[in-house]
Amino acid sequence: MKISYKCLSFCLTLSVVLFICACNVYALVRQEAATLIVPAFTAYAEPDPYGMDFSKDGITGWKNQTNSISWYGFFKNTGSLRVGIKFHLSEGVKWSSRISVDNQVLTKACSGSGEKTQKLDFGTLKIHSAGYHRVTLGSYSDPNVSKPDIISLELTGLPCNDSHFNMDERRNASSVHLSYPTPVKQNITGFYNEIMVKKAPLWTYYMACGFKRGYFGIQVNSPTERRVIFSVWDSGNEAVDRSKVSAKDRVELIAKGKNVYTDSFGNEGTGGHSHLIYPWKVGTKYRFLVTAKPAGFYTTYSGYFYFTEKKKWGLIASFKAPNDGSYLSGLYSFNENFDGANGQVKRLASFENQWIVTDNQKLIELTNAKFSHDPTGKIQRKDYDASVKDAQFSLSNGGFQSGNIWYGDVLHRPASKHPPSDVISISASY
Repeated sequence: MKISYKCLSFCLTLSVVLFICACNVYALVRQEAATLIVPAFTAYAEPDPYGMDFSKDGITGWKNQTNSISWYGFFKNTGSLRVGIKFHLSEGVKWSSRISVDNQVLTKACSGSGEKTQKLDFGTLKIHSAGYHRVTLGSYSDPNVSKPDIISLELTGLPCNDSHFNMDERRNASSVHLSYPTPVKQNITGFYNEIMVKKAPLWTYYMACGFKRGYFGIQVNSPTERRVIFSVWDSGNEAVDRSKVSAKDRVELIAKGKNVYTDSFGNEGTGGHSHLIYPWKVGTKYRFLVTAKPAGFYTTYSGYFYFTEKKKWGLIASFKAPNDGSYLSGLYSFNENFDGANGQVKRLASFENQWIVTDNQKLIELTNAKFSHDPTGKIQRKDYDASVKDAQFSLSNGGFQSGNIWYGDVLHRPASKHPPSDVISISASY
C-alpha cells in the first residue's frame, strides 16, 4: 500500500498536536493549588475610609456597621477559591460575617476565643474569569456587638497561581506621568496645557504643567475644598526640612495673585508653595501657563491660571529660583493619589492642546507624550492606563482595572492646530 506525502505529513502534524495537548493536560492536572496570604493592611475600608486604623499589625477600630473591608487582586487562572480570614476577637463575643467575590456570598458565624489569632474558613467560591476581582468582608451582627481586628485574608486554590495582590503597606494608586519631548535648540519661555478632570476622588492632584524646577495643577483636598497649586523647588539637595536650606539656595516669592496663599514646603524636596482655593469642576476644561524668565544665575518662574467664569488669565504666583538661569525644560504632567486611604478609586483626566512659547514668541504644538509611572507601578500596583482619544491624552490610575500601556510607551495625538494665541502677550510681559 502506498502512502502519499500529504497523508504522512498530516499524520505527523496530528501526532504533534495530540502530544502538546496531552502535555498541557498533564501539566494542568499536576498543578498544585497555591495558598496566598494577603495582609489586612493592604485592604480598603468602604464606603468610609476614615472608619478604621490600618497598620502592619492589621485593621483595628472597625465600628461602623455599614463599612466593609475589601481586597483587590488580579487572577490569571479560573477555578475554585477557598476563602478564609485570620482575626482577633474578644473571648465570648459572637460575630456573624459574610465574604463575597463578584456576586457570590458566603456567610459564617463564630465566637471569639480571646487568642491573638483565630482563623475563620468561609468555604469555596469560584473565579469565573481572568482579571481583577474584589474580595469583600462584611458584618451583619448586631451593630452594638464588637467587631474583630482583621489580620489577613487567606486564599487557596488554582486561581492563586500567578495571581497578583499589592503586598505593600502603601495603598496609594501608582502615580502616572506623561512627559512631552520638545524641539532641540529652542529656548522655551512658556509651557501651555489644558486639563479636563473626569473623575475627582478625594486626595488627588492633577498636574498640568510640570517642569524641571516645579509643578502647576489642581487638587482635591477635602469633600468641600479644591485648590490650584503652583510650587517651585529650592536648589541644593535637602529633601525634607527647609530650615536646613541656606538663603542663597531658597526660591524667593516675587508676586502672587489675589487671595493666593503662599508658604514653603518640604518632605518632597523643599521650595516655595502657593495655592488658591478655587471650586474647579469635573467636566470643565481648565487652562494653565508656566513662564520662565532667565537672568544671570536666576530664573523667575510664574504660574498663570485661566478663570473660565471671568474669561481672563490671573497670576497665581511668581518665584525667583537661584542657581538656575535656564529656560523651561523637562515638561510633563501627572495624576497623583497622595493619600492611600482611597487608593482603590479610579482617577481620570484628559490633557489637551499642549504648546510651548519660544523666546522669539513663536508657538509650537507638542503632540507626543511618553508614559511612565512611579516605583509603586512597577510591582505593587499595575492598575493604570494612558491613551489617545479625540486628539487628547487620557491618563488614569487606580480603580483596579487592566490598562494597555507600558512604561516608556510613546503616545501621539493629532495636532489640534488651535494655538493659544492669548498666551503670547503673557509670556512676553513677565
